[in-house]
Amino acid sequence: MTESAHPFAPPAHERRWIEAVTELSKGFAATAAEFDETAELPIANLRALHATGLDRATLPAEYGGEDLSYRTYGEIVRILSAACSSTACIWVMHIGAAVGLVQMSAPEVARSYADEVIGGRRFANALSEPSSGNMFLMPQQVAEPVDGGFRLTGAKRFVSGCEVADHFLVNALVDGAPTFFGVSPDDSMSFVPIWDTMGLRASRSQLVSFEGTVLREDRRCPPSTVRRPNHIGAGLAFLSLGIADAAAEALVTHARNRVIPATGQPLSEMQWLQFEVADVHTRLEAARMYSQNMAWLADQNSPEFLPATMTAKVLANDIARDVAQLALKAGGGSGFLRTSPIQRLFRDAQAGGLMAYSSEVCKDRIGKTVLLPQA
Repeated sequence: MTESAHPFAPPAHERRWIEAVTELSKGFAATAAEFDETAELPIANLRALHATGLDRATLPAEYGGEDLSYRTYGEIVRILSAACSSTACIWVMHIGAAVGLVQMSAPEVARSYADEVIGGRRFANALSEPSSGNMFLMPQQVAEPVDGGFRLTGAKRFVSGCEVADHFLVNALVDGAPTFFGVSPDDSMSFVPIWDTMGLRASRSQLVSFEGTVLREDRRCPPSTVRRPNHIGAGLAFLSLGIADAAAEALVTHARNRVIPATGQPLSEMQWLQFEVADVHTRLEAARMYSQNMAWLADQNSPEFLPATMTAKVLANDIARDVAQLALKAGGGSGFLRTSPIQRLFRDAQAGGLMAYSSEVCKDRIGKTVLLPQA
């Protein structure tokens, strides 16, 4: 069966986007270690992605986009993450916030946001609160009514790319109900420089403080009346898969080139390593296939998409950590050095399981679905 004929494969007419990103990613991979070292935002990478027209392509066709399929989107995230996972993380959040605001806003406002995406403006996802844990869709912070909207005093954490964002997707409690707004930064917002992290360092996912920020009524998103797959939920599994791909490649490269002094054989000929590589390889293939199935469900706008995102995320998070752990084990002391990509990939691989919904929350919901009677 050819790739284009595979039911989960990206549509053939979108192949050009995958080819464009694959080419760009060669340069992204070359600078990933430097961005990790300096924790500098890879803004040049993000601008290069926009210059291809990719950001525009993710928009709905009625707003000037191409309705890029989730199958192609997932493959792009995987390729980006294998090259520079911080770039991939920021781009996933940017697209999630941008397309989300276009989809959720009233038509006139949606058009203005779409024009901003096409014009190269940056978007950031600001939903997670310091005390809310995984409940990023159920905010605890209350926005009080004021003339023209509502006033928010509080904070949102892990806001990737916030320092260059022109628009934020923010939620708060309004009249006791979770409500979404588009927010443009002003002097009432500040970025708290707490981002000194183990992995995904260049994503610069800072804490954003709101001190009486006005959430404008004309930027309030009406309650949704239709089901729409979310790009962030769809992208997180592929973010971990890309890290797993890069770790697997680093492992294989090291094993083929590392000669055991006592035997004169390359490490790749050691049976213990062959067995362990076989284990992570088969699990990685299974996680990739399930994630592609999840993206296909998104393209069908299936109600099965949401539970599938949790299963895909668990599979991808776990295998990314395990492949990176095996790469570090095979790399030995050399893999522990800063000069090795293995140590960076090992650190980045830890992040996926912490992102909401965390692996533990996903497993809790999956387990309850399997074990407990359904209403």
